[in-house]
Amino acid sequence: MAQQFFQTLRTGSAAVTLCLLASSILAAPQTGLAMYGDPDLPADFTALPYVNADAPKGGAIITGEGGSFDSLNPFIRKGKAPWQLRYLMAESLMGQAYSEPFTLYCLLCETVETDADRTWVEFTLRDTAKFSDGSPVTVEDVMWSYETLGTQGHGRYATLWGQIARMEQTGERSVKFTFNTPNRELALLTAIRPILKKAYWDDKDFTQSGFDNIPVSSAPYVITDVQPGMFVELTRNPEYWGKDVPFMRGQANLDTIRLEYFADASLVIEAFKAGTLNAHREFNIQTWKDQYDFPAVARGDVIKSVIPHQRPTGMTGFAMNTRLPQFADWRVRQAMIEAFNFDYINEAQTESQQTRITSYFSNSPLGMRPGPAEGRVAELLAPYKDQLLPGTLEGYDLPETSGRELDRGAMRRAIGLMEQAGWTIQNGQMKNAAGQPFAFEIVLKVGDDENQSIIDTYTQMLLHLGITPKISVVDSPQYTQRMESFDFGMTPVRYGLSLSPGNEQYAYFGQAAADTPGSRNIAGISDPVVDAMIDKMLDAENREDSLAATRALDRVLTAGRYAIPLYAWNESFDAHVKELKYHDTLPLYGDWIMWREMTWYWQE
Repeated sequence: MAQQFFQTLRTGSAAVTLCLLASSILAAPQTGLAMYGDPDLPADFTALPYVNADAPKGGAIITGEGGSFDSLNPFIRKGKAPWQLRYLMAESLMGQAYSEPFTLYCLLCETVETDADRTWVEFTLRDTAKFSDGSPVTVEDVMWSYETLGTQGHGRYATLWGQIARMEQTGERSVKFTFNTPNRELALLTAIRPILKKAYWDDKDFTQSGFDNIPVSSAPYVITDVQPGMFVELTRNPEYWGKDVPFMRGQANLDTIRLEYFADASLVIEAFKAGTLNAHREFNIQTWKDQYDFPAVARGDVIKSVIPHQRPTGMTGFAMNTRLPQFADWRVRQAMIEAFNFDYINEAQTESQQTRITSYFSNSPLGMRPGPAEGRVAELLAPYKDQLLPGTLEGYDLPETSGRELDRGAMRRAIGLMEQAGWTIQNGQMKNAAGQPFAFEIVLKVGDDENQSIIDTYTQMLLHLGITPKISVVDSPQYTQRMESFDFGMTPVRYGLSLSPGNEQYAYFGQAAADTPGSRNIAGISDPVVDAMIDKMLDAENREDSLAATRALDRVLTAGRYAIPLYAWNESFDAHVKELKYHDTLPLYGDWIMWREMTWYWQE
């Protein structure tokens, strides 16, 4: 399981999704769910380890976003709502602890129960759970939320709903979900759906976006002010029902969360420097080094915090469209990687301050280990040895480059690979035996200046191979349309992978998604071994097997040479006013979704 914007974590074990499997054979009510084994925290825990349980209440966090919004309902297909509202406007039955690899603890529910094979899961609601208007959260609200989200809500909710065979009320405060698919992750996924108030929507069209209907919240914050397209302000509800629930103790400390929007994204940092914003997450390491020396930093009024994490790097780079004959051959894809002089580009872009992604799950225990596959990983891959690309079993490393503008060794290797694949330089152009030139189109989005700069440098390198790609820079709607129809040769790609990878791996890398318009399988990966390793990962009944399957999957994907990897982001850069504090114990996930908004606190 994963999210899309910037991504997840784990401890030194490994792997998949969210709930608790009781250690006993018989199902029994529990207060937490881990993918394997028992949760780290005991049933009588008082607070999560990365929060200040005695944090003072008060203060505000004001952050900025580029772009705009036209809706306050983040749960539907229509409109564009601030992404944070998806997490700030509704509680779920259970909440995810960022100190463990996808482990959940009871929030709206008082207990959770499931069988050893996870064919069903049952929740008992807390009798204290309430919406922001003071009305109780009922089983009817829960059942309505699941059906409505699954049938009318955003597409992200549909898959789970299709795998629920039966949903039934089993007691005054209990609801049970029985699944129609053998999938151990489903119990976890079921636990984290947002719960909405049914009665609020009885006389309204749930599918319509806009600013008139603001969903009643079961969460600690309510929307109290909004200027369409400009800002949204949320205020902490002093009557929030869950402030003493162990999972929430030390969370939701700030009185105000304000989201400011700027049509020009470059103005966000200027607004922070001017004091309009009081917290800013920086994604560009060069900007972090060069532009955070303004007076407030020198005075100590603004703090620069570097937050490490143990989330997988995922894959950020340039995907090659393997649906096209030009990129169907792995040797051509390796040649494209060889020609990409990362050391030279890294020096030009970041003064060599960034490390490089080495595999899809690097920076985490889930990542493949150097050298040949061993132990359980080798056993999982052995039945497919005749189908595996070179480097899968032996070990795959990205090519080293000299750092000079023209790396002749890399060019020789690239030319040799192209020749093996049937392409040679003829009269200064790379052509096949029929005399057809090797041609492809690189599609970029308007405003993507960093990738534009990298591609400009890369295309100069490709000229030495006799390759002149076409570069198309298109607006956002056209870019979306072209990605949905897979109309490109090469394009930027970003896969944020989790410490608890789950069913989303099929959507990213599975065969069924390869030719499904609009899918996230951008590169068109269609490898039965990839599907087999995802199957093994999801079918694993213990952490060891899941870890081995994920490492095996990482090997198959990396040796597939589907993308040219770019920078690894193994730490986050947060600048904030000195009054905004966080606990000394950092979560495994580091600066992850809502960590700032929910666990930081204000202290003069």
